[in-house]
Amino acid sequence: MTLAARPPWRALWLLLALSLATVLGFALAAGLGSAQLRLDEAWAALSGRAAADSLASALLALRLERAVVAWHTGAALALSGVLMQALLRNPLADPYILGVSGGAAVGALLALLLGLALWWVDAGALLGAAAVSALLLGLARRDWQGGPLGATLLLLTGVMLSTACSALISLLLSLAPDSRLRPMVFWLIGDVSASRWQPTLSVLLLAALALCLRQARAINVLAFYGDDAHTLGVPAARLRRVLFLTAAALTAGAVANAGSIGFIGLMIPHACRFALGSDHRVLLPAATLAGGLLLLLADVAARTVVAPMQLPVGVITALIGVPAFLWQLRQVRQGGRA
Repeated sequence: MTLAARPPWRALWLLLALSLATVLGFALAAGLGSAQLRLDEAWAALSGRAAADSLASALLALRLERAVVAWHTGAALALSGVLMQALLRNPLADPYILGVSGGAAVGALLALLLGLALWWVDAGALLGAAAVSALLLGLARRDWQGGPLGATLLLLTGVMLSTACSALISLLLSLAPDSRLRPMVFWLIGDVSASRWQPTLSVLLLAALALCLRQARAINVLAFYGDDAHTLGVPAARLRRVLFLTAAALTAGAVANAGSIGFIGLMIPHACRFALGSDHRVLLPAATLAGGLLLLLADVAARTVVAPMQLPVGVITALIGVPAFLWQLRQVRQGGRA
């Protein structure tokens, strides 16, 4: 991983383009669906000229809330992916690699299996993620200091915890009655259809982005120099813990919101790095915008491709992610860029 420079004007234009595309994505999300919403109806509902109980107002409110949930979830996963790749100095790292999402899935599926209220599903996901994070911090407490095997042992510990969570997930699915199996599988694949916007995720995302931008120079040093970062004045062990806890909180919030949606945290950081270089001062906001935009558009596709049926959005991200990531790898091989 090298610090590849890009012209400042290119970064500025791409960030502006992503912002504009996000606005257009919300417009598409509001207008498209199994029931068509004309432009004049949407404008009347937005401006308050339509009755609050009209069909246009109800449709617009539901679609915009779902779009906001999708955008925040995608942004959180992409930002978490950037942090995990910097923390582990591994291009294959993603938000799910250290088992945090597995713990969240176990907690959420247990709540679904027991037939508890929807808020218990979110609470179970957060508690499961917190439990795995605490285990990882305790089991790998020496690995956060770095050293020749620090990152490798940390990664192996996370993979083992993730494997244990996968076994528990399989057990819960095998015990589930048929009436509860479908919502559990949909949640596990990743779906925002039943999600509701929670202000806490917005606060978490903004706080995490602000914290990471403040530490962007230190993250650059850690990502590019690894164990030598402390000789350059960066408290590497403390920064590693901060990055992990921030990424874990973002992943837990995203998984609690919409289930285990794959590929965004792996693909988006690479795409932004390919376009903008590896400077985290630019990479962090770009990945946040791009991740939110991708999941927003993927959710629009999930509810319109086979309308009136709805697909789990995790299926769409996987279908987009595999060929896109393979294309990125091909471009890197041909151009020699990393």
